[in-house]
Amino acid sequence: MAKRIRNGNASRASNATRMPRKELERIGRRAFLRAAATTLAVPSIIPAAALGSEGRPGANGRINVGLIGAGYRARDLVIECPNDLKLVAVADCDLNQIDAFLAAVGKAENQVVAEKIARYQDYRKMLSDEKLDAVFVATPTHARTLICLHAMQAGMDVYAEKPLTLTIEEGQHLVRAEQKLGRICQVGTQQRSVPINNFGSDLVRNGAIGKVNTVLCPNFPGPRPRPQLPSSPVPQGMNWDLWCNQTEPTPFSTELHPSLGKWARFREYCGWYVTGWVHAFDQIQRALGTDHTGPVEIWPEETTPDGRVTLRYASGTLLKLDLPEDKGPKMGGIFIGDKGKIEINRNRLASNPPSLIQDAPPAADKNEYASVSNDHIRDWVSCMRTRKTTAAPMSIGHRSTTICHLINICRELGRKLQWDPEHEKFIGDDEAEKLKSRPRRKGFELPEIS
Repeated sequence: MAKRIRNGNASRASNATRMPRKELERIGRRAFLRAAATTLAVPSIIPAAALGSEGRPGANGRINVGLIGAGYRARDLVIECPNDLKLVAVADCDLNQIDAFLAAVGKAENQVVAEKIARYQDYRKMLSDEKLDAVFVATPTHARTLICLHAMQAGMDVYAEKPLTLTIEEGQHLVRAEQKLGRICQVGTQQRSVPINNFGSDLVRNGAIGKVNTVLCPNFPGPRPRPQLPSSPVPQGMNWDLWCNQTEPTPFSTELHPSLGKWARFREYCGWYVTGWVHAFDQIQRALGTDHTGPVEIWPEETTPDGRVTLRYASGTLLKLDLPEDKGPKMGGIFIGDKGKIEINRNRLASNPPSLIQDAPPAADKNEYASVSNDHIRDWVSCMRTRKTTAAPMSIGHRSTTICHLINICRELGRKLQWDPEHEKFIGDDEAEKLKSRPRRKGFELPEIS
């Protein structure tokens, strides 16, 4: 690549539309609280605070937020928050993680953290007890979707970390909830708020390199089934049953402790690097102009657990997981068109011919791996006030994450698959269709959004 920019800086519906927003908010919270009291063992006596903030946050006042999942990523999020937000409550199934989190962020310069923080081991009680406008959800992947749905049902806007979902079905539920409940959601694919990345994506989408024939990205390794792990006593302060969430409970193992992040290697809990580096596929979706659709075919180039995979879009563009995992644009892709090439990575662009990117804005941070969430959170805050769509709503986050799930399903089955992105169904393959969802443990079923 010739030039590189681096290290810079019907009637029912009709009645609903006429209903005042405050009444809609109350209905949404009642629906959540009824479900919580009967299905999820949340106290049936609901304090008045559970009715929360009615309507959208004001134009100037601070927005009260809660945090669910107090691991290392949560620390970064809070430190990067604009002071429009006020963190008033934290929930984590491990109370020790809350202690560590508060010690790390208690003196953050942005003064987002309230002097007195409410601490909860069960997020469901936080949603019912606290008067919150919004929540950050930064839990392990297997728990994230249900928590986001409960928060939306309780009338809160949501910032959901990535990977957004464990299955395709989960994403479909999130999109329906976002649309039907009118929540403002932002998925943590923060490169959508980085100017230099958007500049590169716009070049590709607007034809600067002509018709895109191929996109290359790293061949990310996928998850493995959880093996038999050494067990140990559950640490004091840990609600292990709640951590297991939708999965069948397994004996506690330090290998699964959320603070280590090793749980992400196992299929029961996450999609490993394929979903973890969803940033790459999200950038590719944006640049190809396919935010609301996806590929139509996928096949393995090698029948090994981490073998190379190719996806084909209806336009004929091929997306090839063909680069070594530790080489090339880990958070983007190389776009090859009939008039040139553009490489997009976090905070970096390269092109051939070099003139394509001569007017690119500077990078937002020191390098491609630096955290660049501040503008992404600011976008969420602005949209909470205006009720406009964010840069990365659930609908877009779901489509990008679906590509990750298609890759993992293709590798698991080891054969070519036909995908209908309009109806989100596999064509002529019942076994693949079943892998769009997982059995869920009783008490952790996905709620129907009506």
